[in-house]
Amino acid sequence: MSNSPLLDHLLELRKRLLRGVLIILAVFLALAAFANDLYSAVAAPMLASLPQGSTMIATDVATPFFTPFKLALVAAIVLSAPLLLWQVWAFIAPGLYHREKRLILPLMLSSTVLFYAGIAFAYFIVLPLALNFLAGAAPEGVQVATDIARYLDFVLAIFLAFGIAFETPVAIILLCWSGVTSVQALRQKRPYVIVGAFVVGMFLTPPDVISQTLLAIPMWLLFELGVVIAGLYQRPQPNAEQD
Repeated sequence: MSNSPLLDHLLELRKRLLRGVLIILAVFLALAAFANDLYSAVAAPMLASLPQGSTMIATDVATPFFTPFKLALVAAIVLSAPLLLWQVWAFIAPGLYHREKRLILPLMLSSTVLFYAGIAFAYFIVLPLALNFLAGAAPEGVQVATDIARYLDFVLAIFLAFGIAFETPVAIILLCWSGVTSVQALRQKRPYVIVGAFVVGMFLTPPDVISQTLLAIPMWLLFELGVVIAGLYQRPQPNAEQD
């Protein structure tokens, strides 16, 4: 007796998930030997903003050991993203129409590039400015000494916020292509989008105007880019189920 289609899909899903876990594990093992160097690179903007003679601290006994490995695991997931997305593509591609494949595959690739671009922008531009501002805002007589675990959580939150924010063009293209909204409607709502970008920046970044602005402005520009690209895609017709 042959397997049911549902069982075949579940077996295929299990295979793809297992491959994804193995990919992350392999990348993590490769990065584990360089976990301390990796943390030093991430901590560089913080160390550069501290007053001369100040250092970061560890307030827990096990923190110096586990924190670099936590970063290595997160880095393994991020670096594995292209291969993980390929597993997702291999699972969903057989069920897509040809016109859907022509849209989804480029969007998956571009979303990865944009996520990496958001992290790079946060590391090279946002963190140095924001950390210098925050370190300089300390009241007189206060010694700035950041815990390494708390700093990592702070940095990962910043990376995630900017990585997601840089996905704005992909989200806009999908919304327009699926018919949820239109390019014309988005253009008419541009003032609200700009205000919304600053509101999102206020919630997703530290409480300083620099990092909030540095998130809001790229979101607005990426919104404009998404509107331009979305205009190149025709909204799918409900009665056109062509392959």
